[in-house]
Amino acid sequence: MTVSLPLVFVLGVIAWAAIKFLGIRLWVAVVIALFGFWLSHTVLAPAIESGTRSGVDVVNGTRD
Repeated sequence: MTVSLPLVFVLGVIAWAAIKFLGIRLWVAVVIALFGFWLSHTVLAPAIESGTRSGVDVVNGTRD
């Protein structure tokens, strides 16, 4: 059985766990999220997206 989860959901669960169990402050998580949002509007965005897709493919075993 295959279960498909959006990456943003998985990252949200990781962020929630970091805040709840590791004691990360909420404002730190917000700053990190804003940094990612601003970074997505730079020339690095295509490279980051490509690297993320490649990493997900490797984890899923769909890499050719």
